[in-house]
Amino acid sequence: MDVPNESRNVLTQKPAASTDNMSGFPQITWLEAFRDRVNADPEMKLVGNWFIASISLSFGDMRYVLHVTKGRRGEIVARPRLDARAAFGFRAPLEGWRKFLSATPPPLHHDFFAMLMRVPEFVIEGDSLIAMQNARALHRMMNLMRGTEAGLD
Repeated sequence: MDVPNESRNVLTQKPAASTDNMSGFPQITWLEAFRDRVNADPEMKLVGNWFIASISLSFGDMRYVLHVTKGRRGEIVARPRLDARAAFGFRAPLEGWRKFLSATPPPLHHDFFAMLMRVPEFVIEGDSLIAMQNARALHRMMNLMRGTEAGLD
């Protein structure tokens, strides 16, 4: 398993296999499992060819920056500082994310676009134009989150 760079808390390579690497949302192990799902997804490979950006995900007080290149997730920066910029990101309380990731999400939590439009605590930050230019790949990536939530309920 790779050890994070102490100054930036960066993980750049796939960790060793774990028997329960999908539990622990929203810890780094969950984000690694999410990254692996995105990178293995054939649809994401097709729709993400032009998706190149760094995005932030904030789960309550926990924030990460994810680097995406041609629809492939790479580096994960935990607790980013000023040296880890993101073009755009999504921020919501932990409970809002849990609703989105649940097997049967409640109304308005079934899709991240619905959440952006109708759930006030789910917020897009940064350059929304870049997000919408990559809407199809972003939508697919966010939907792949749902299969990563093992151990959530």
